[in-house]
Amino acid sequence: MTWREAFDRALVSGSAASLLSAVALAACGKIERGTPFGPQNGPSQWIWGERAAYRRDASLRYTAVGYGIHHMTSLGWATLHEKHIARLVRDKPFPARLAAAGLTALVANIVDFQLTPRRLKPGFEKQLSRKSLFAVYAAFALGLALRR
Repeated sequence: MTWREAFDRALVSGSAASLLSAVALAACGKIERGTPFGPQNGPSQWIWGERAAYRRDASLRYTAVGYGIHHMTSLGWATLHEKHIARLVRDKPFPARLAAAGLTALVANIVDFQLTPRRLKPGFEKQLSRKSLFAVYAAFALGLALRR
């Protein structure tokens, strides 16, 4: 599979992963912080600085930019997933595809929180517990796995 083919497939799987994990961010944010928007503001710290990750209100400046960054990084992870992992389990039953997507989500989590410089981390960790972060990455994996 070429990188272009992987990216074309990732447009579907990455978008699903982005949307499902954004829903998880919103739900967890509402439960833990009383606002569905705070966690999604996190990635906007890439543009607006670390203080942006602590914003709790909805805005174009923080929420829309945060989601845009989240979506683009989701497409990046999905492209890697499609190129190297998904092709191995494409014709397998859903549990095998979900396990493969879980592996990609685990690698993304390790890179996001262990290898990435502080300013380029997702930022949602500043508003959510580890349990909620697990739910967000699980939702991300589910979105990747939905693509056959």
